Amino acid sequence: MSTSRRTLLGAALGGAATASVVGLPGAAHAASWQQKWAPTARRDGLGAFETVEDDRAGSHPAGQPHIRTEGDNWRFTMHRADRDTSTDRQRQEVTGLRNGSGADYLTWGSGQTWRVTYSMYIPSSLKATTTFTHIMQMKQPGNGTSPIVVQSLRRVNGRQTIELKLPVDDILVGRTDLDPLHDRWTDVDFQIKVGNGSAGSVRWILKSGGATVVDASKTGVDTFLADRVRPKWGIYRSLGDTSGSLQDTYLLLTGLRGYQLV
Repeated sequence: MSTSRRTLLGAALGGAATASVVGLPGAAHAASWQQKWAPTARRDGLGAFETVEDDRAGSHPAGQPHIRTEGDNWRFTMHRADRDTSTDRQRQEVTGLRNGSGADYLTWGSGQTWRVTYSMYIPSSLKATTTFTHIMQMKQPGNGTSPIVVQSLRRVNGRQTIELKLPVDDILVGRTDLDPLHDRWTDVDFQIKVGNGSAGSVRWILKSGGATVVDASKTGVDTFLADRVRPKWGIYRSLGDTSGSLQDTYLLLTGLRGYQLV
């Protein structure tokens, strides 16, 4: 099994039909984004995802369900009382892109390029922390696997930020201030070429109020461990924060879409 992990694409928010691809052979011709996943909270509920990790340790039954739909949104609620199976952290997350039922979910393999777009609402109670607070991850399925990509809320010299990082090689893709994004909807466009060694790439775009607040990319990076890559969304945070930022909070997601570049 390969122990290494992580060259890039293009396209702005909004589901453009074509995109030129950065760092790929033959990128002079237009490549096409094909929509593969378009769930709605009202219609599909939690069936939009491959798995649901709602208080998997059973630490806070009174707070369940922590993950549910709320109108057109998926809501992830986190209480200070919640504990994961590793009791030094908290986790309320969903994984994967399911279409229909059963095993009808999308798999992201080596050499493929994928993109997810969505809107997220981060309330001011969901603060950046001195340790880790992840609100999106890319991982190899299975217990004990390290994250390949993380979108995190992190305090940097006391400042609240949101960042995208490739944690295994400690590569910072991009970072911007979190405070202006609190208590409003932010559009996310995340793109990944799954590749081992230096064959991978990522691009991360955040837009708020119609303005682009970050557009950052990395090529020639490792975005693969083994088997496949699977997205995760929700709140996954350490209890080791030293800034006093851990509060009862929540995260809202809506408009999730998944595309493959072909």
